Amino acid sequence: MQNLINKIKKSISLSSQAEEYIYSISKEKTVSKGEILIREGQTVNKTFFVTQGSLRSFCIDKEGKEHTLQFAIKDWWISDFIAIFNNEPASLTVECISDSAVVEFNAQKLNEIYLRFPEFETFQRKNLERHVVSLHKRILNQLQMNALDRYNLFLEQYPNIEQHVPNYHIASYLGITQQSLSRVRAEKARK
Repeated sequence: MQNLINKIKKSISLSSQAEEYIYSISKEKTVSKGEILIREGQTVNKTFFVTQGSLRSFCIDKEGKEHTLQFAIKDWWISDFIAIFNNEPASLTVECISDSAVVEFNAQKLNEIYLRFPEFETFQRKNLERHVVSLHKRILNQLQMNALDRYNLFLEQYPNIEQHVPNYHIASYLGITQQSLSRVRAEKARK
């Protein structure tokens, strides 16, 4: 929890009342590999800040194929934000892919923080801006980069995650097959 408080304090001045409120609306949880925090189709009222380990969000298409949208490692947020903001059932599943520790927030109470402590709007706006930029870059990378370049970027963005993530999750995130991932790794090793 202290990691999150420190991260917030780097961006804004945090009053003791605001810090107390954050503690009052959150709880630290240890989650095991394979544990599902959000399941597709359920009502979503939680968002998670990762303090240790790794999680992923994914969807399943009509043919039953998984598509990994995001990995979340230390100091990253994860949830089904579409479900939260549009007040609709989850279209994503959030799964723990290694033993992890998270700070769990009730999304509605977290949203109330802006009314109580307006200084948080700046912090959250910056988070949302980074998130939107990240998503746009991800889309552009999928459209403009070859598989090797996407793989290299993945390794840069998620250092050491390969030790904890099965190959089919990585391939799913990159939009390639596991066989293509093996070829990309072999190509990288030759260079």
